[in-house]
Amino acid sequence: MTTAAPVLELRDVSKSFGPVVALRSGSIRVEAGSIHALIGENGAGKSTLVKVVAGVHRRDGGTFELGGEAVDFSSTAESKHAGVAVIYQEPTLFPDLSVTENIFMGRQPLARGRRIDRQAMYAEAERLFDRLGVRIDPRRPAAGLSIADQQIIEIAKAISLDARLLVMDEPTAALSGVEVERLFAVARSLRDEGRALVFISHRFDEVFALADTVTVMRDGDYVDTLRIEDTDVDQLVALMVGREVGELFPKTAATIGETVLEVRGLSRAGVFHDVDLEVRAGEIVGLAGLVGAGRSEVARAVFGVDAYDAGSVTMSGKRVRAKDPRAAIRAGMAFIPEDRRKQGLVIDSSVARNVAGAIRRGIAKAGLITSAMENRATAPWASRLEVKTSALDMHATTMSGGNQQKVVIAKWLATGPRLLIIDEPTRGIDIGTKAEVHRLLSELAGQGLAILMISSELPEVLGMADRVVVLCEGRVTAELDRADATPEAVMHAATHHPEPAA
Repeated sequence: MTTAAPVLELRDVSKSFGPVVALRSGSIRVEAGSIHALIGENGAGKSTLVKVVAGVHRRDGGTFELGGEAVDFSSTAESKHAGVAVIYQEPTLFPDLSVTENIFMGRQPLARGRRIDRQAMYAEAERLFDRLGVRIDPRRPAAGLSIADQQIIEIAKAISLDARLLVMDEPTAALSGVEVERLFAVARSLRDEGRALVFISHRFDEVFALADTVTVMRDGDYVDTLRIEDTDVDQLVALMVGREVGELFPKTAATIGETVLEVRGLSRAGVFHDVDLEVRAGEIVGLAGLVGAGRSEVARAVFGVDAYDAGSVTMSGKRVRAKDPRAAIRAGMAFIPEDRRKQGLVIDSSVARNVAGAIRRGIAKAGLITSAMENRATAPWASRLEVKTSALDMHATTMSGGNQQKVVIAKWLATGPRLLIIDEPTRGIDIGTKAEVHRLLSELAGQGLAILMISSELPEVLGMADRVVVLCEGRVTAELDRADATPEAVMHAATHHPEPAA
């Protein structure tokens, strides 16, 4: 009796970019009719391995087999033709085309006279969505679709191409709970059809809920493969980091000083209303609430990115001019936004240029700045935050998510702020780097920095905050000291719909 070859098998695959080794020994074996999780810290080599499978990168060494046959893709087109589909966190559809046109782009069915048979296309799209158990209008434009629906369209496209291997790279990061469950239902149905799926995620609850098998990578190397029922979170964390992570929320007691930030009556029509909050030196204030509560909008208004209709923002008793980020920076504020790639970094610039960007006036001589000046200004911060990069001229786009976050933090700490506003400090980064970021925030608070931390992760808020301010529908519904901030108390306030002021 012969055993069927695995759908995908990589053995000791390597890939380097100049002096930077991204993948030293990547290995994974994925069977038909299974969901195989791939986990590891940021920088472990997961994305590079996926890009080799997808035909984005060609491997430098090792073995790459698909269905038992050796392959070496030189393009994404070759990979797709061989039956590989990659579903990314943020799909790229053509917004002006219909859902159906996106699915069948470049291979539309033709009627007589070589005209596109639109009715046949629509009928096939409806059949695909019925097969996936979802309801999406095949005639509607792709513009305005949720990330979840866009991912389903990419999956429908993959099925229409009869893909035998689907790779889902952090597919749930931007999805709600209901959308995640729908995606998981689709993934299970594909597994039950006999397809092979690779699922990449930082969320252990999702890995254990969905996957049959898990492969762990660390620092570009394969570590181990385990059946889900034979392992647990503690074992996977130990394999991922190769060291003791220690306490995930290393909050230390800090001396609380005078008020640094004071917000009074801040309002913006239809967004947030009559928001009061203050942050003192040495204090971490957690801004909590459900998605859409207005937390990020308040932070952007405080920093001057967005306007507000009423209220005031003061730093150490001095009013800060509205809608003027430069004035906020001069007043001693630093703001690390939620979307570090689009709003926190110049992604195609070097580490040194990013970090030095916020202090250019302070390091320029006669109005000129050299690379050597940028490197000298950046080196201490890169060292302090343990940014894993072989050179300060390395582009931010080539770095892992955790290291990108450290670069953004370094950039703003270089300005010498008195207040740090940090939105979703650990979103999309691995558990080891989360502990490092938490340790850094606790250390900064201990040095007297005032910190306003926005997070959707309740354990993070409860683990790191000295006080928790809860928003619901743009209004403050509770302010809780650390001792009183229980999960029940925070969630009650986050779901308590306040009555508008008379």
